[in-house]
Amino acid sequence: MLSPAKINLSLRVLSKRADGFHEIDTLMTKLPGLADDLVITPADAFSFTCSDQSLPTDGKNLVVKAVEALEKASGEKLPFQIHLEKHIPVGAGLGGGSSNAATTLLALNGQLENPLSVEDLHELAAELGSDVPFFLYGGAARCTGRGEKIEAAPAPPDLPIVLFKPSFSVSTADAYSNCLDAEELPGIRYDEYRYAGLKLINDLEKPVFAKHRYLAELKDWLQNRRDTKAVLMSGSGSVIFAVLRPKGRPEGLINTAHRYFDSSLWTWHGTL
Repeated sequence: MLSPAKINLSLRVLSKRADGFHEIDTLMTKLPGLADDLVITPADAFSFTCSDQSLPTDGKNLVVKAVEALEKASGEKLPFQIHLEKHIPVGAGLGGGSSNAATTLLALNGQLENPLSVEDLHELAAELGSDVPFFLYGGAARCTGRGEKIEAAPAPPDLPIVLFKPSFSVSTADAYSNCLDAEELPGIRYDEYRYAGLKLINDLEKPVFAKHRYLAELKDWLQNRRDTKAVLMSGSGSVIFAVLRPKGRPEGLINTAHRYFDSSLWTWHGTL
Protein backbone atom coordinates (compact mmCIF):
# COMPACT_ATOMS: atom_id res chain seq x y z
CA MET A 1 0.00 0.00 0.00
CA LEU A 2 1.23 3.47 -0.84
CA SER A 3 1.83 5.79 2.10
CA PRO A 4 1.96 9.36 0.70
CA ALA A 5 3.98 12.36 1.85
CA LYS A 6 2.42 15.71 2.73
CA ILE A 7 3.42 19.33 2.69
CA ASN A 8 2.12 22.23 4.76
CA LEU A 9 0.86 25.02 2.53
CA SER A 10 0.39 27.13 5.64
CA LEU A 11 1.27 26.61 9.30
CA ARG A 12 0.34 29.12 11.99
CA VAL A 13 1.40 28.55 15.60
CA LEU A 14 -1.20 30.27 17.77
CA SER A 15 -0.29 29.54 21.39
CA LYS A 16 1.23 27.10 23.88
CA ARG A 17 -1.26 24.63 25.32
CA ALA A 18 -1.51 23.40 28.90
CA ASP A 19 -0.68 19.85 27.73
CA GLY A 20 2.70 20.99 26.37
CA PHE A 21 1.66 20.97 22.72
CA HIS A 22 0.99 24.07 20.63
CA GLU A 23 -2.31 25.24 19.21
CA ILE A 24 -1.88 25.35 15.44
CA ASP A 25 -3.85 26.08 12.30
CA THR A 26 -2.38 24.37 9.23
CA LEU A 27 -3.40 23.56 5.67
CA MET A 28 -1.91 20.31 4.45
CA THR A 29 -2.12 18.42 1.19
CA LYS A 30 -0.81 15.00 0.20
CA LEU A 31 1.77 14.37 -2.52
CA PRO A 32 0.65 11.03 -3.99
CA GLY A 33 3.61 10.97 -6.34
CA LEU A 34 5.99 10.81 -3.37
CA ALA A 35 5.15 7.84 -1.17
CA ASP A 36 6.57 5.02 0.90
CA ASP A 37 5.37 1.49 0.17
CA LEU A 38 3.99 -0.81 2.87
CA VAL A 39 3.91 -4.50 1.95
CA ILE A 40 1.59 -6.36 4.32
CA THR A 41 1.28 -10.16 4.18
CA PRO A 42 -0.35 -12.73 6.49
CA ALA A 43 2.09 -14.52 8.83
CA ASP A 44 2.19 -16.73 11.90
CA ALA A 45 3.11 -13.74 14.07
CA PHE A 46 3.65 -10.00 13.67
CA SER A 47 7.02 -8.80 12.40
CA PHE A 48 8.30 -5.57 10.88
CA THR A 49 11.22 -4.77 8.57
CA CYS A 50 12.33 -1.59 6.83
CA SER A 51 14.57 -0.80 3.86
CA ASP A 52 16.11 2.14 5.75
CA GLN A 53 18.60 0.62 8.17
CA SER A 54 18.81 3.87 10.16
CA LEU A 55 15.20 3.52 11.34
CA PRO A 56 14.23 1.43 14.37
CA THR A 57 12.12 -1.66 13.76
CA ASP A 58 11.06 -2.14 17.38
CA GLY A 59 8.41 -0.37 19.45
CA LYS A 60 9.96 3.02 18.66
CA ASN A 61 8.73 2.86 15.07
CA LEU A 62 5.28 4.33 14.41
CA VAL A 63 4.26 1.32 12.31
CA VAL A 64 4.88 -0.99 15.26
CA LYS A 65 3.17 1.45 17.62
CA ALA A 66 0.15 1.51 15.30
CA VAL A 67 -0.10 -2.30 15.27
CA GLU A 68 0.23 -2.52 19.05
CA ALA A 69 -2.37 0.23 19.58
CA LEU A 70 -4.84 -1.42 17.19
CA GLU A 71 -4.39 -4.82 18.86
CA LYS A 72 -5.01 -3.27 22.27
CA ALA A 73 -8.07 -1.30 21.14
CA SER A 74 -9.65 -4.22 19.28
CA GLY A 75 -8.63 -7.07 21.55
CA GLU A 76 -7.54 -9.00 18.43
CA LYS A 77 -4.12 -10.23 17.34
CA LEU A 78 -2.71 -9.05 14.02
CA PRO A 79 -0.35 -11.74 12.70
CA PHE A 80 1.08 -9.93 9.68
CA GLN A 81 4.54 -9.35 8.27
CA ILE A 82 4.98 -5.70 7.35
CA HIS A 83 7.84 -4.43 5.22
CA LEU A 84 8.32 -0.69 4.79
CA GLU A 85 10.10 0.47 1.65
CA LYS A 86 11.16 4.05 2.36
CA HIS A 87 11.14 6.77 -0.30
CA ILE A 88 10.08 9.77 1.81
CA PRO A 89 13.10 11.37 3.52
CA VAL A 90 13.20 11.14 7.32
CA GLY A 91 13.13 14.33 9.39
CA ALA A 92 12.03 16.38 6.41
CA GLY A 93 8.65 17.82 7.45
CA LEU A 94 6.89 15.55 4.96
CA GLY A 95 5.04 13.38 7.49
CA GLY A 96 6.50 10.04 6.40
CA GLY A 97 6.26 8.36 9.79
CA SER A 98 2.76 9.66 10.44
CA SER A 99 1.65 8.50 7.01
CA ASN A 100 3.13 5.04 7.64
CA ALA A 101 1.20 4.78 10.92
CA ALA A 102 -2.11 5.88 9.38
CA THR A 103 -1.71 3.55 6.38
CA THR A 104 -1.03 0.68 8.77
CA LEU A 105 -4.15 1.49 10.79
CA LEU A 106 -6.33 1.67 7.68
CA ALA A 107 -4.97 -1.55 6.21
CA LEU A 108 -5.13 -3.67 9.36
CA ASN A 109 -8.42 -2.28 10.64
CA GLY A 110 -9.99 -3.86 7.57
CA GLN A 111 -8.57 -7.22 8.62
CA LEU A 112 -10.26 -7.24 12.03
CA GLU A 113 -13.35 -9.32 12.71
CA ASN A 114 -14.86 -6.24 14.35
CA PRO A 115 -13.25 -3.19 12.73
CA LEU A 116 -13.04 0.05 14.68
CA SER A 117 -15.39 2.85 13.69
CA VAL A 118 -14.05 5.88 11.85
CA GLU A 119 -14.32 7.88 15.07
CA ASP A 120 -12.43 5.29 17.15
CA LEU A 121 -9.75 4.94 14.48
CA HIS A 122 -9.32 8.72 14.42
CA GLU A 123 -8.93 8.81 18.21
CA LEU A 124 -6.35 6.03 18.05
CA ALA A 125 -4.45 7.88 15.33
CA ALA A 126 -4.41 11.09 17.38
CA GLU A 127 -2.81 9.22 20.28
CA LEU A 128 0.02 8.10 17.98
CA GLY A 129 0.86 11.59 16.72
CA SER A 130 -0.63 14.95 15.83
CA ASP A 131 -0.25 14.47 12.05
CA VAL A 132 -1.46 10.86 11.94
CA PRO A 133 -5.24 11.57 11.72
CA PHE A 134 -4.73 13.71 8.60
CA PHE A 135 -3.53 10.67 6.66
CA LEU A 136 -6.70 8.71 7.43
CA TYR A 137 -8.63 10.91 5.00
CA GLY A 138 -8.32 11.79 1.34
CA GLY A 139 -7.38 15.16 -0.11
CA ALA A 140 -6.28 18.41 1.46
CA ALA A 141 -7.40 19.41 4.95
CA ARG A 142 -7.28 22.23 7.44
CA CYS A 143 -5.98 20.84 10.72
CA THR A 144 -6.42 22.65 14.05
CA GLY A 145 -6.00 21.91 17.75
CA ARG A 146 -2.58 20.27 17.95
CA GLY A 147 -3.25 19.02 14.41
CA GLU A 148 -5.77 16.28 15.19
CA LYS A 149 -8.93 18.22 14.29
CA ILE A 150 -9.52 17.65 10.58
CA GLU A 151 -11.70 19.67 8.21
CA ALA A 152 -11.73 18.93 4.48
CA ALA A 153 -10.32 21.71 2.32
CA PRO A 154 -10.44 22.43 -1.44
CA ALA A 155 -7.72 20.80 -3.50
CA PRO A 156 -4.86 23.18 -4.32
CA PRO A 157 -4.35 24.24 -7.94
CA ASP A 158 -2.45 21.90 -10.24
CA LEU A 159 0.92 23.69 -10.15
CA PRO A 160 4.46 22.36 -10.56
CA ILE A 161 6.34 21.99 -7.30
CA VAL A 162 9.93 21.10 -6.40
CA LEU A 163 11.15 19.81 -3.04
CA PHE A 164 14.71 20.34 -1.78
CA LYS A 165 16.19 18.63 1.28
CA PRO A 166 19.72 19.10 2.58
CA SER A 167 21.71 16.27 4.13
CA PHE A 168 20.53 17.12 7.66
CA SER A 169 17.16 16.77 9.37
CA VAL A 170 15.37 19.06 11.82
CA SER A 171 13.97 18.02 15.19
CA THR A 172 10.27 18.85 15.48
CA ALA A 173 10.68 19.32 19.25
CA ASP A 174 13.47 21.85 18.68
CA ALA A 175 11.42 23.72 16.09
CA TYR A 176 8.54 24.19 18.53
CA SER A 177 10.64 24.79 21.65
CA ASN A 178 11.00 28.56 21.14
CA CYS A 179 8.72 29.14 18.17
CA LEU A 180 6.70 31.91 19.84
CA ASP A 181 9.76 33.99 20.72
CA ALA A 182 12.02 33.43 17.72
CA GLU A 183 13.35 36.46 15.87
CA GLU A 184 13.62 37.00 12.14
CA LEU A 185 16.92 36.87 10.30
CA PRO A 186 17.62 40.08 8.36
CA GLY A 187 16.91 39.88 4.64
CA ILE A 188 14.79 36.70 4.77
CA ARG A 189 11.15 36.77 3.70
CA TYR A 190 8.78 35.36 6.33
CA ASP A 191 5.53 37.05 5.31
CA GLU A 192 2.69 35.40 3.43
CA TYR A 193 2.91 34.50 -0.25
CA ARG A 194 -0.32 34.83 -2.22
CA TYR A 195 -0.42 32.93 -5.47
CA ALA A 196 -3.13 31.10 -7.46
CA GLY A 197 -5.57 31.34 -4.56
CA LEU A 198 -3.05 30.00 -2.06
CA LYS A 199 -1.86 31.76 1.09
CA LEU A 200 1.51 30.25 1.97
CA ILE A 201 3.21 30.94 5.32
CA ASN A 202 5.02 28.93 7.98
CA ASP A 203 5.55 30.29 11.50
CA LEU A 204 8.18 27.61 12.22
CA GLU A 205 10.59 29.15 9.74
CA LYS A 206 11.72 31.73 12.31
CA PRO A 207 12.99 29.27 14.96
CA VAL A 208 14.29 26.74 12.43
CA PHE A 209 16.14 29.31 10.30
CA ALA A 210 17.68 30.82 13.45
CA LYS A 211 19.29 27.46 14.22
CA HIS A 212 19.81 26.18 10.66
CA ARG A 213 20.82 29.22 8.61
CA TYR A 214 21.53 27.00 5.63
CA LEU A 215 17.76 26.66 5.18
CA ALA A 216 17.31 30.44 5.21
CA GLU A 217 19.98 30.74 2.53
CA LEU A 218 18.31 28.00 0.48
CA LYS A 219 14.94 29.74 0.67
CA ASP A 220 16.49 33.08 -0.27
CA TRP A 221 18.34 31.52 -3.21
CA LEU A 222 15.21 29.76 -4.49
CA GLN A 223 12.89 32.74 -4.27
CA ASN A 224 15.28 34.71 -6.50
CA ARG A 225 15.02 32.15 -9.33
CA ARG A 226 13.05 33.15 -12.42
CA ASP A 227 10.65 30.18 -12.41
CA THR A 228 9.59 30.32 -8.73
CA LYS A 229 6.49 32.08 -7.44
CA ALA A 230 6.51 30.98 -3.78
CA VAL A 231 9.06 29.26 -1.53
CA LEU A 232 8.28 27.78 1.89
CA MET A 233 9.52 25.30 4.45
CA SER A 234 7.24 22.29 4.98
CA GLY A 235 6.24 21.59 8.58
CA SER A 236 9.26 21.77 10.88
CA GLY A 237 11.67 21.17 7.96
CA SER A 238 14.18 20.43 6.67
CA VAL A 239 12.46 20.36 3.25
CA ILE A 240 12.07 23.67 1.44
CA PHE A 241 9.61 23.59 -1.45
CA ALA A 242 9.21 25.91 -4.40
CA VAL A 243 5.90 26.46 -6.19
CA LEU A 244 6.67 27.28 -9.81
CA ARG A 245 4.95 29.30 -12.47
CA PRO A 246 2.58 27.16 -14.59
CA LYS A 247 5.24 26.82 -17.30
CA GLY A 248 8.14 26.64 -14.87
CA ARG A 249 10.82 24.02 -15.55
CA PRO A 250 11.38 21.80 -12.50
CA GLU A 251 14.33 19.96 -14.06
CA GLY A 252 16.04 23.23 -14.91
CA LEU A 253 15.65 24.53 -11.36
CA ILE A 254 16.97 21.28 -9.91
CA ASN A 255 19.99 21.26 -12.22
CA THR A 256 20.78 24.87 -11.35
CA ALA A 257 20.45 24.16 -7.62
CA HIS A 258 22.84 21.21 -7.90
CA ARG A 259 25.34 23.18 -9.96
CA TYR A 260 25.34 26.53 -8.21
CA PHE A 261 23.97 25.96 -4.70
CA ASP A 262 24.53 22.44 -3.36
CA SER A 263 25.25 19.28 -5.34
CA SER A 264 24.19 17.07 -2.39
CA LEU A 265 20.57 18.29 -2.24
CA TRP A 266 17.88 15.59 -2.34
CA THR A 267 15.15 16.71 -4.74
CA TRP A 268 11.73 15.66 -5.96
CA HIS A 269 9.32 17.33 -8.36
CA GLY A 270 5.66 16.82 -9.17
CA THR A 271 2.42 18.77 -8.87
CA LEU A 272 0.32 20.06 -6.02
